[in-house]
Amino acid sequence: MLLIVVCAAGPAADVGTLVALARADGWDCRVVCTPTAVSFVDISALERLTGHPVRSSYRPAGTPRDPQPPVDAVVVAPATFNTVNKLAAGLADNYALGVLAECVGDVPVVIVPFVNAALARRAPFRRAVGELRAEGARVLLAEPPHPRGGGAAVAFPWGAALTALRETGPGDQSGPGPATV
Repeated sequence: MLLIVVCAAGPAADVGTLVALARADGWDCRVVCTPTAVSFVDISALERLTGHPVRSSYRPAGTPRDPQPPVDAVVVAPATFNTVNKLAAGLADNYALGVLAECVGDVPVVIVPFVNAALARRAPFRRAVGELRAEGARVLLAEPPHPRGGGAAVAFPWGAALTALRETGPGDQSGPGPATV
């Protein structure tokens, strides 16, 4: 099972492209959105494409856990400045970050940030990228990052995320194996 975590950034509206590419590669996909990303994506279309509900929040207390197959790999795309920094700091203040916190170091994780040049230069972001890489996550940074204020349209590297995942492989992460989230 490939878990795709979507954050609230412009390319999120096109995450169906990543799902379609992953499915063509033979992956069964599940999508988790950060709370803010929900308004960036077409939930119904993603559910039709994956055959699974899109999650963005914890289940209510007392609700039985729905059986999910173990997560074999994760792609976080687009990943925001906020999510990258929080994940590296060990913060899990929403469902998506909670799931990610359990996966880093246990299964292959590819993170594709979508941050502008000003944010990419920030020391907290550079440290976060280094810390996530030290834990075994593949972090793909665009060179150069997109300009502040949007600027020209940037083609998001959906295919590069899957290429990195293929290159990473299940043996490249330390840990007990597939995560159950």
